[in-house]
Amino acid sequence: MTSLPAQPSPRRLGLVVDLDICVGCHACAVNCKEWNSGGVSAPLTDLLPYGAEPDGVWFNRVHTYEVGEGAEGRTVHFPRSCLHCAEPACVTVCPTGASFKRAEDGIVLVDEDLCIGCKLCSWACPYGAREFDQDAGVMKKCTLCIDRIYNETFAPEERVPACVSTCPASARHFGDLGDPTSDVSRLVAERGGYDLMPEMGYAPTNKYLPPRPRQQSAGCTGAPEQLAPAVPSPGGLLGWLDRLLSR
Repeated sequence: MTSLPAQPSPRRLGLVVDLDICVGCHACAVNCKEWNSGGVSAPLTDLLPYGAEPDGVWFNRVHTYEVGEGAEGRTVHFPRSCLHCAEPACVTVCPTGASFKRAEDGIVLVDEDLCIGCKLCSWACPYGAREFDQDAGVMKKCTLCIDRIYNETFAPEERVPACVSTCPASARHFGDLGDPTSDVSRLVAERGGYDLMPEMGYAPTNKYLPPRPRQQSAGCTGAPEQLAPAVPSPGGLLGWLDRLLSR
């Protein structure tokens, strides 16, 4: 079985996903597919993409749930991909060393030259983050766009995963979650970010920010219940006419 790094770096690169503002547009999933179809994990198999039952390899998927009842009900969009755990069972169960965790940044990857497609890693992962490529006969997964984040030909602000760069609502954030002073770590601390299924003990690097409480009453955001007139209402005939037309 594969061993984890004996002396891992405190640096832990990962994602923070804000469930409060994710709109479920699937732009992250689509751009992830587009980038990785030509990246280090290419190609990503598509099976009957225009048929009745399309299937294939997707590193990023978005699930939608209805939460709560009645006036308290809301729709929550839940993006899911590899969480790059600190204690990944998908790595330790691999019999060939194909699944491995990088010591320098904590990213979990698959060496396709060593993968035999036994699927043990997919059985060990409780998050469903492993994808079996039927055409290649190997397991594939999110690489955190390692070929983007370390690509020095990109401008520094562009060295982020494809899913982060394309999110129209800025619901996805990338950074070093091993650094308590980083922007992503502060965001997790301020918003009460949490691990997915912490009881499993895998210590996922990626965090989720919970939806904020629903704001249903007037003035709950700090705004006045009624806006003041932009200009004082005139008196006389013009004032009467203005009030009449404003009804």
